[in-house]
Amino acid sequence: MNTTPTTTDGSGRIIPFERLHNFRDLGGYRTTDGRTLRHGRLYRSDSLAKLQGADHDRFLALGIRTVVDLRYPWEIQAKGRVPESDGLTYLNLSVEHRPYDQAEIDPDLDPWRYLADRYTEVAHDGAEELRQALEVIASDSAPLVFHCASGKDRTGLLAALVLTLAGVREEDVLADFALTELATERLLADWQAANPTRVMKWPGYGRAPADIMRLFLDDLAAAHGSVHGYAAKHLGVTDDLIARLRAQLLN
Repeated sequence: MNTTPTTTDGSGRIIPFERLHNFRDLGGYRTTDGRTLRHGRLYRSDSLAKLQGADHDRFLALGIRTVVDLRYPWEIQAKGRVPESDGLTYLNLSVEHRPYDQAEIDPDLDPWRYLADRYTEVAHDGAEELRQALEVIASDSAPLVFHCASGKDRTGLLAALVLTLAGVREEDVLADFALTELATERLLADWQAANPTRVMKWPGYGRAPADIMRLFLDDLAAAHGSVHGYAAKHLGVTDDLIARLRAQLLN
């Protein structure tokens, strides 16, 4: 019996699980030179520590060889990691260096500007880890999935870098980020179940409007000339790395 999950949208990207809320295939996006990201090569997700039972069987059916976990080591210690399985390589590349609690964001702040500023911090603080993640994605490690806790912020940042360097149009990069909005209700329910005695200060928890990513990409362009300029100057991404990335991901 084929246990590969079916998708819930026409794009073939969103893959449903019971306990994972934001697992999707980055395949199908078109590049500016007319190529297409292959399906079944690169996935993004919320925390794979939640995999168990039938969900784990569905995950194994995807044939994933490499997991890149973008969370802090203390998050992994507290919440666990993807279950071990034969042939699965696991890497922890903690891209964020200044922790913050989204449930405690001041509701009087501009939340999208606030989150874009946090992404900019990650883009600069986590240069070494982001470069390593890009190198792994560009290597012969597919199928590969990268994830953080909710699959929104750290995961969204890396996805935007990968898609942009692969040549995907910015409008599609923004649309990919905003797909997390389909998972917001379930991500919020997870937080409430894990924190029954806390009151959430920020009503936008789990939201992922395209405005956040647009602000962040504009900030990178203002500081470095373009996203490619940021990748070259700050991450040390070479033309060879980009060529290898495109060779791995594109038809």
